[in-house]
Amino acid sequence: MLFNSFQFMIFLPFVVCLFFAIPHRYRWILLLAASYYFYMCWKAEYILLILFSTAIDYFVALKISQLPDSNKKGRKKYLFLSLLTNFGLLFAFKYANFFNESTRAVFNHFNIFYNVPVFKLLLPVGISFYTFQTVSYVIDVYRGNQKAEKHFGIFALFVTFFPQLVAGPIERSTNLLSQFYKKMEPNPQHITDGLIRVLWGMFKKVVIADRLAIYIERIYSNVDLYPAPTLILATYFFAFQIYCDFSGYSDIAIGSAKMMGFDLMENFQRPYFSTSIAEFWKRWHISLSTWFRDYLYIPLGGNRVKTKWRWYFNLFTVFAVSGLWHGANWTFVIWGALHGFYLVFSIITAKFRERVANVIGLTQFPFIRKIIQIFITFHLVCFGWIFFRANSVRDAHVVISKIFSLNWGKFAEDSQKTLGYAFFGLSILILIEIFQNNRALPEFIQKNNLALRWGFYVFCATIILLMGVFDGGQFIYFQF
Repeated sequence: MLFNSFQFMIFLPFVVCLFFAIPHRYRWILLLAASYYFYMCWKAEYILLILFSTAIDYFVALKISQLPDSNKKGRKKYLFLSLLTNFGLLFAFKYANFFNESTRAVFNHFNIFYNVPVFKLLLPVGISFYTFQTVSYVIDVYRGNQKAEKHFGIFALFVTFFPQLVAGPIERSTNLLSQFYKKMEPNPQHITDGLIRVLWGMFKKVVIADRLAIYIERIYSNVDLYPAPTLILATYFFAFQIYCDFSGYSDIAIGSAKMMGFDLMENFQRPYFSTSIAEFWKRWHISLSTWFRDYLYIPLGGNRVKTKWRWYFNLFTVFAVSGLWHGANWTFVIWGALHGFYLVFSIITAKFRERVANVIGLTQFPFIRKIIQIFITFHLVCFGWIFFRANSVRDAHVVISKIFSLNWGKFAEDSQKTLGYAFFGLSILILIEIFQNNRALPEFIQKNNLALRWGFYVFCATIILLMGVFDGGQFIYFQF
């Protein structure tokens, strides 16, 4: 079931109304049943994978909590059972064929016979998200940051809560589990805030992301046919497509949960206003970047290591693994490694760049310096998006080669209507985010009268109906 579908427009109000209509002690049953139904709308039999993972981690966490801290060997045994099970399933469904084909390519290069067959398995929707969510729970129990959940139904709901099940935010048990025990009362403010968040998420998805996708798909599917200016525009468009697609999903997820009184973590904080790559990753896909920080980067030693080179290795490794998390393709690995290189390079050159800023006088003009930093960071991110969006490393090479060639050519002719709709939607997005970044929009909404506020909401809804693309298909991050 897609958020941007008529089915969900019926499903969500029905679940919210029934949630408040039934007694509190039965609400977890309703939400669990709704979550399983929501997931089974894609492929019913894959619910068995979630049930298996849920049962394993429920059992493992209880066993870990029953053992004393002194029994480190026993506790680690159960932790490894969880890690092996969850990452084993993830590897089998998502990465087995990738490594198989990579191995085949290496063997063929050296004329060595290799005949391991390809496994034809459909990638379960959201497997990377719920795997990371359950793994973080077990690790938190192992570390003593979270008590093991004894109610199997509540734990199963934590794993499958439908607003954030298939594309995040990747919630922590320390935030979400306890909320399922609270008796939520109907709150008009929560419902209003939730609906507004859903509305904004839908605007991002169907007016901007899916509209841009029409142009981007045509260009990036035939990169050999288009000149550099067209490829550059398609890359800029993709930067906003993936942002609006993914943050739009997060907005709808957060808004849907908010209507019932649940608070999910923020996943995006206007990332294209970042002044550095490090800041970008504090604003982009926050639930994933903090997951890698807490469960991979810090265990590797973080920046508290003996040598700088080990620190650089830790950063680079985390981002390379993050790239692989996004997809079983070398384009994603390169994308992640590129961001790792950005961060390491920024650390190494920090003092030099500061001296340059002092020499040319930028430190005396902080606003101009900030604009330049935002401009550079945005274009570094866009360069990385070329690998993320390209269908192959070869296609990414074609795009980059054309962009950096001396013969750019001219823009390919395109529908003025298509481009006009795209730029109109982007103009609204950028304008609103500028106001949000300066806290002007929240203050405007809070201070002005009811008619003006609702006039703004009606305007957004009208634009969605008139300009929205309602056959744009699933969200980009469902494939991860």
